[in-house]
Amino acid sequence: MNNLFHRLHLEDRHHNKLRAADALQLTERSLLSNESCAEEELVQTFLQKLLMMNYRARYIHVNNANEQHHTLEDNDTPEAEFFNDIFVNKPLSNKETNQSERIHPMDVQMAVFHCADGFLKQLMVTKLSQCQFALPLLVPDPFTQQIEFPFWTFRQINKSWKMRNTNNEIISQTQPIYKAQTPMVFFFRFGSVSSSKSQLMNTLINDKHDTFFHRNCPGSSRTRVLMDGVVEITWFCPSGKNMDKFTDCVAFCNLHGDAGDHEKQLQVLTKMASVNVVFLPQLQRDDRNIINVQELYKDSKPLICILTDDDLTLTETRKSKYKIGLKDRNQSDVSKELRRAISDCLSSLKSVSTFKVEDVSNCLDIKVDEEDDVDCRRGKEAALHIMSVLRTKDLTKIKELILPCQGKLWHQWCQTNKELHRTQAEELEMERSKKRAILKRIREQQHEENMNTFIKLFISEIHLHGENKMYFLKWLGILLDEYTSRDISDLQNKYDEKWSTVVKEKENHDKSEKLTAELEKISEELQAATFGLEHIMREIGQIYESCECLKKNKKNLQINFSSLPGLAAEMMISGFPLELMDGDAAHVPLVWISAVLDQLMKKLGDQKVFVLSVLGLQSSGKSTMLNAMFGLQFAVSAGRCTRGAFMQLVKVSDEIKSQINFDYVLVVDTEGLRALELTGKSTRHHDNELATFVVGLGNLTLINIFGENPAEMQDILQIVVQAFMRMKKVRLNPSCVFVHQNVSDVIAGEKNMEGRRRLQKTLDEMTKLAAKDEVCDAECFSDVIGFDVQNDVKYFTQLWECSPPMAPPNPNYCENIRELKETIMSHAVKSHGMMLTHLKVRIKDLWEALLNERFVFSFRNCLEIAAYRKLETEYSKWSWSLRSAMMETENKLHNKIENEAIHEVEEIDLKIELKETSEEVKKSMSEFFEKDTDEDILIQWKTSFEIKIKELQENIVRETKRKLNEILQQRDLKKKIDDQRKHHENTLFEKSKELALQLKHKANDEKTLKKEFDLFWEQSVKKIITGTPPIKNIDIMRDARRLLNEIYEGRLPVDHWKEGSEHKNILFLPSYSEYVSIKRSTNRGFKEAVKESLGFGRTLSPADETQIRTFVIDVAKQTDEMIKSFNISKMGYNKSYIQQLTDYIKASVIQQEGRVKYVFKNEFFVDLVLSVYKRANMVITDQQRLFREANDPLLYLKKKREEYYSIFQKYCRGATSAAIFGEIICQKLKEPIEQSVYKKTARDIADEMRSNCESLNGNRSNLEKHILKTLAEDEDFEKYMSYIKTPRDHFKGFIRDEVSWYSTHKFSVSVLAKMKKNIKLLQQKIMEAAHESTEHVQRKRGDVGLWLKSFTQQLSDELIFSEKDLSGVNHEDVDDFKLIEDVIKKELPTIMSDISSRVSTETFPLKLDCKFRPDELLIDHFCQCCWVQCPFCGAICTNTIENHHGDHSVPFHHNNGLNGWFYKGTTNLSISICTSSVASDQYFHTYDSDDAVPWREYRRAGKDFANWSITPDLSDLPYWKWFVCRFQKDLEKYYSKTFEGCGKIPDEWRKYTKQEALESLDQHI
Repeated sequence: MNNLFHRLHLEDRHHNKLRAADALQLTERSLLSNESCAEEELVQTFLQKLLMMNYRARYIHVNNANEQHHTLEDNDTPEAEFFNDIFVNKPLSNKETNQSERIHPMDVQMAVFHCADGFLKQLMVTKLSQCQFALPLLVPDPFTQQIEFPFWTFRQINKSWKMRNTNNEIISQTQPIYKAQTPMVFFFRFGSVSSSKSQLMNTLINDKHDTFFHRNCPGSSRTRVLMDGVVEITWFCPSGKNMDKFTDCVAFCNLHGDAGDHEKQLQVLTKMASVNVVFLPQLQRDDRNIINVQELYKDSKPLICILTDDDLTLTETRKSKYKIGLKDRNQSDVSKELRRAISDCLSSLKSVSTFKVEDVSNCLDIKVDEEDDVDCRRGKEAALHIMSVLRTKDLTKIKELILPCQGKLWHQWCQTNKELHRTQAEELEMERSKKRAILKRIREQQHEENMNTFIKLFISEIHLHGENKMYFLKWLGILLDEYTSRDISDLQNKYDEKWSTVVKEKENHDKSEKLTAELEKISEELQAATFGLEHIMREIGQIYESCECLKKNKKNLQINFSSLPGLAAEMMISGFPLELMDGDAAHVPLVWISAVLDQLMKKLGDQKVFVLSVLGLQSSGKSTMLNAMFGLQFAVSAGRCTRGAFMQLVKVSDEIKSQINFDYVLVVDTEGLRALELTGKSTRHHDNELATFVVGLGNLTLINIFGENPAEMQDILQIVVQAFMRMKKVRLNPSCVFVHQNVSDVIAGEKNMEGRRRLQKTLDEMTKLAAKDEVCDAECFSDVIGFDVQNDVKYFTQLWECSPPMAPPNPNYCENIRELKETIMSHAVKSHGMMLTHLKVRIKDLWEALLNERFVFSFRNCLEIAAYRKLETEYSKWSWSLRSAMMETENKLHNKIENEAIHEVEEIDLKIELKETSEEVKKSMSEFFEKDTDEDILIQWKTSFEIKIKELQENIVRETKRKLNEILQQRDLKKKIDDQRKHHENTLFEKSKELALQLKHKANDEKTLKKEFDLFWEQSVKKIITGTPPIKNIDIMRDARRLLNEIYEGRLPVDHWKEGSEHKNILFLPSYSEYVSIKRSTNRGFKEAVKESLGFGRTLSPADETQIRTFVIDVAKQTDEMIKSFNISKMGYNKSYIQQLTDYIKASVIQQEGRVKYVFKNEFFVDLVLSVYKRANMVITDQQRLFREANDPLLYLKKKREEYYSIFQKYCRGATSAAIFGEIICQKLKEPIEQSVYKKTARDIADEMRSNCESLNGNRSNLEKHILKTLAEDEDFEKYMSYIKTPRDHFKGFIRDEVSWYSTHKFSVSVLAKMKKNIKLLQQKIMEAAHESTEHVQRKRGDVGLWLKSFTQQLSDELIFSEKDLSGVNHEDVDDFKLIEDVIKKELPTIMSDISSRVSTETFPLKLDCKFRPDELLIDHFCQCCWVQCPFCGAICTNTIENHHGDHSVPFHHNNGLNGWFYKGTTNLSISICTSSVASDQYFHTYDSDDAVPWREYRRAGKDFANWSITPDLSDLPYWKWFVCRFQKDLEKYYSKTFEGCGKIPDEWRKYTKQEALESLDQHI
C-alpha cells in the first residue's frame, strides 16, 4: 500500500490533498500526447487525460527504464534447441523476477481519488461519468478500511435518456443522477472465479466500451492494491430506439473482490438492489459463502447465479431465480441470456424496488463524505437555508420576485442606454440629457427595490464565511439545478412537442401563426425558469451599479456596496465564470465588469492574460470543446445553453509561464449564433454585435463550425469575416483558428486539403461581400487578417464514438483537442496578450463603439490613447534632455564667442557636443519600447518617434547654430560699443593710477584722497559723456503710431493713431466681421455672398473667424521671433525695427488676402500692428533698459565708482602692480560671474520645475489640465476667452506665472540655494584656474601675458571674460603671479558674497538674461507643438509636434457655442458637442455653400474639417458643461447671442459643481 503511494509520489498527499485548482492549471504536460510516460508522471498524465474526457486515461503505458527482452540461458545442442525453447522452462538471464510489478491502472485512479480534495474528487467523478466509466459508490479507506460513500462527487452529474410510454411516444428525461429512481442490478462474486465479472457486465451495458475495467484491459496487472471492496456504479441510459438493450434507465453496481470478504458492502447493496447477480465457482457444502447464497436464494428478490465452472444455459429454477453456466460458452450467448433474465426479472415484478444514489447515505456504519467534511456540511446547510426561501415560489415567476433589479428595470435601462448612444433628435444634447435623466431614474428605482431575503442571505454568506465559500457556492448551484431541472425538462419537452406541431402545420398559415405565438410563450417561460448562480451574480451586479450611480448604499444591504465586486472577483479566482454580457438583455454591465476587474487586479496584481474567445452556431459544441480543452464546466446540452458571454480564468503553471509569458488564459464562451429560439426575430444585428465584441476582445478567436452544411458555414463565415474586417479598420490585430467539427473520415488528407481549399474560397467570397458593407479595400481574407489555411484550420472527428447517450467521447476528438491546444499555445507565444488593466479598457472601448452602431467610426481605442499619452510624457522627458544638454552647450559656446575664442560654429561640432546625451536618449527610448507593459501597443509608434527624436535633434542643432551665428554677427556689430566701453573703463584705471602715484605721499590723508578722486571722477565722466551721446528712453507705441500715420497720411480716423488713444486688441476679439469686406464674385451677386448662411447669421462663419484668428496668432508669433533676433538687450533699440516689423505684417496681410474670399480693411492692419506692438512693448522696453544699464556711461560708470576708488586707494598706499592687477581682475570678473550664475540658476530652476512642478512635470496635456484647473479656480471670464481664442499665448502666460510663483514662493529653498551653490562652484573653478595658471607660467617661465591667457582660456566655457577685457590696463611690470592668485583668493569671496547678498525676489527676474529665463526655456519646450484648433469647438490638437503628419485630434471636445456656433436662422448659441454630433444624423452648414453637411461626414466640409479626426463618444467632460452654466451670461454678451430655444442648456448640466468639474479633469486627462 505505502509502496504504491510512494511509487506514485503521493506519500504526502493523503493529508496534503491534491487540489482541483492545481489540476486545472495549464501545464506543459497538458500539451503533450501522453500515450506513455514515466512512472512518476502517471498521476499528472492520468489527470490531464481525464480532464480532457479521454477514456484512454486508463490505458497509459509506463516507460520502464529497465525494460528489456527476456533471454533464456542456452547451453543445449542444436538438436535439442527446438524442443527446449518451446517446452522447457529455464531461468531468465536477467533479474526480471525481481522487477516491480507494474501499477494497475485502477490503482492509479483510486490513489488519486484518495489523495484528492473534495473539489478534485467531484471533478474526477464528473469526468469519469462523461467518459462513460463506472463511478466509485462505496470506497474503503486504504488505511482504516472505513467504508465511505462519496456522495458529494455525484452532485454535478446529470444523465439524459429517452424511453417510450404506453402510447409508444418517446419521452425525454434529464435528471441529477443522485436523484434518479431506477432499478439497480448488483453484481458480485464469492471466491475466486475464472471469468471476468466486469467484462461480462460491459457486454450488457455497452459491448463497444469498457465501462468497468477488467483483467483483459490494456495495462491490467496481477496485483491490484486499492480496488478490493470498492463498489462501482454505472447506468444504462436508453435512447428510445428498438436496439436499446434495456427499455428503461437501469443502474449497475459492481463489487470488486470476494464479496465474502466485504460483508458490509454486500449487505447494503443486496438489500438496495432490484436484481442480484452473483458469480459462483463450484462451492462445497461447508464453504463459508454457502449461507450467504442460501439467504439470497430464499429472499423474494430476483437472483441470478452465474456458475463459472458449469456449461448450462439459462435456467429458471423457480420464480425470479435463474442460473447460467459460463464454462466453455460463447460470451455473446451468455450476455444475451443474462440480459433476457434481467429484463424478465425487472418486467415480471409488479413493483420493482427502485434505487436512488442518495439513499445510500442512510445506511448505517458508512461514512458519508458530505457529513464528514465540516466545510462541505456547513456550505450545504447555508445553501439549504437560502433555498428554503424559494420552496413555495412559482419557478416561472421566481426571478421577477427574487431578482427585481435585473428584470424589466434593467432591460429598460439597457434599451434607454442604446437610445442615448443612437439619439437622432434635432435637439441632440437636450434629448441626451433627458435620456440620462431616465437612466438615473431607473437606477433610483432599482435602488429603491426591496432586497429579497434570498439575496441578503447569499451576500451575507459569501461575505462572512470565507472557509466554506466554495462549498456554499457549489452547493447552491447544485440545489438550484435540482430545483429547476424538473420544470425545465417539462418545458423543454413541451417546447419540442409544440415545435414538431409547428413544422407539421407549416402549410396552414393561420394555424401556424397561432402555434408560433404559443411556441414563443413557452420559450419565454423556459427563459424565466432558468435560474442559476449567474442570475444571482447578475442581480448583485445591478445592485452595485445602482448604488455606484447614486453613490450610496442600498437599504438592508449589510455590507458596503463597494465590497460586492470583490466577492465576484474571488469567485473568478476560484474558477467560477463571470457573466461578461447579459444574454437576456444583450448588454454589457460596464460599471460592474470594470469594478470586478479592478478587484481582480487588487487581489492578483495586474496579471497578463491571453484572451481566447470562441464563436459558433448554436449547439455546435463550443462549450464542450472548451470543457475538454481546459477541464472547465461550462453548461452543455442540446439547444440553447450559454446565453450572452462568460469569461473564466485558467491559471498558467510556472513551468510554462516562462515560455508564453502569460499568467492566465482568459476563456470567453459565447452563446450560439443563429439561435433557434430567436428564429423569426432580427438576429443578424445581435450576431454581428456579439461576433465583433468577442473577436475584438480575443487575442485568438476559435471559429467553431459544425458539420459540413455549406449554407450554415456561409452564414457564420459572413458574420466572422465582417467582425475581423472591423478589427482591421480600427487597428486591432486578433488572430483566428477555424475548428471544423464532426467531420467524418478526418484521416483522409486529400479530403482535408479539399476542405481547406473550399474554406479559403468561401472566406474570400465573404470578404468581398463584407468589404462592400464596411467600405473596405479587401479582395481576400488574407487582406483582412494574417491567416495560414494550412495551420489555422483544424478538422475534428465526431465527439462521440457511437450513438449517445451511452457513447463515450471519441479519443480521436480528445487528441484533436490536444492538437488545437498546441496551436493555441503557438499563437500565444507570438501574441502580446494584454494586462488586466488593458482588458478592462478594451471591453469598454468595444462595447461603447457597438452601442454607437457604427463600430469602425465610433471605436475609440483608449488603450492606444493611454499608451500614446504615456509615450508623449516620455517624449517630453527625452526632448527636455536634449534641449537641456544643448542649452549647456549653447551657453558654453556663447561664452567662447563673446571671448573671441571661436569665430564660427559648425553643425558637426554641435552634434559631437550632443552625442553623449543623444546616446542616453536612444538607450532610454529602446528600453521604454522593449520593457514597458504596453510594448505591444507602443511598437507601432517606435519608428515614427525615433524619426521625431532625430528630427528634433536636428532642429535643436540647427536652431542653436542659428542663434550662435547671430551672436557671432552681433558680436562684430557691437564690437565698437564694447570696445568703447572697455576703453573708457581702462582709461579711467590708468588715469586713476597716475593720480594715485601723484598723491602717494598723502596716502594716510583719507579726506584729501577722497576729495581729489571725486574731482578726478567728475571731470573724467563728464569728458566721456560729452564725447558719447546718452541712450534715451523709448516709446514703442508712439513710434508705431507715427509710422502708421505716415503710411496712411491721415486717411484713418484720429482714434486710430492719436497718442494715448485706445485701440481694439485684435488678439482677443470675439469676431472679425467688421474688419473684412467680401470679395465680389463674377458668378454670384453680392447679396448671395454675404447672406445669412448655413447656420451662421453673420458675415463670417466660425470657420472663417478661426482662420483669421489663426492668422493673427501666427503673425504675433513670427513678430515675437523677429524681436528676439534683434537682440535689443545687447544691440540696443533702433526705430528701423518698427519699420521691419510693420513691413512684415503688411506683407503677411496681403499674402493672406490672396488665399481667402474676403479682403481686410485698413483698420484691420492698423489694429493688428498696434496690438502686436502693445504685446511686445514690455519685452522691448525691458531689453532696452538692460542695454542702457550696460552701455550708458553715466549709468554703468556710476555702478563702477566704488570699485575704482578701492583700487585708487590701494595704489596710493603703495600696493604692488601684481596686487592691483589681481584686484582689477576680480572687479572685471564681477559682472561675468553674475551673468554666468544667473544663467546657470535659470537652467537649474527650469530643470527642477520639470521634475517638481505638477503642471510642468508631464506632457502638454498635463499642462493643459492644470491651466483649466487654474481657470476654474480663478473664475475669470477674460482669462477663459484668452485660453479659448489665443491658447498659445495663454499657455505662455501660464508658464510665466508658474515660474514667477515658484521663484517667489520657493526663493529661499530653491532659487537662493541654487544661486549659492552655483556661486560656490564657480568660485572654486576660478580659484583652480588661477592656481593652474600660476603653475603653468612657472613651468614655462612665462610672463603675465601667458598667465592671463591661461587663466581666461580655462574660464572661457564658464564666463564671458577674455584677455581683451584687460587690454587697456598696463600690466607689463606684473611678475608676482602667486600674489595675483592670493589676491584673487582673498577678494573673490567678497565679490561672491556681494552678488549673493543682492539676490532677492525682486532683483532675480530683472537680472536674468531675456534668452535664458527659466520661463522662456520652458516655453520653448512646451510650446513647440501643434496649436491647430477644432473648427467646431476650438479645442486644441494635442499632438506634441508642430506640422505633424496625420489628423489633428483631441481626447475631449468642448461645447460648440464656446467658439461662436449657433443654430441657423436664430440667435441661439449651439450646445452641441462634436463627439456627440458626429454620431448623429444631424446636419451643419458651412459658410460658402448652401449644402448642408451631415455631421457623420463632417470631413466633406473642407480642408479645416477634413484634417480632424473626431470619434463619436458620450464621455464628454463635465468641466465644459459647468463652464457654460457658470459663464452663460458672459458668453451671451461676448457673442451677442443667447442660450435659448434650440440652444437651451439642459438642466442636467446645471447640476455639476465646480468640484465635480475639477474632478472630471483628473479622471479624464
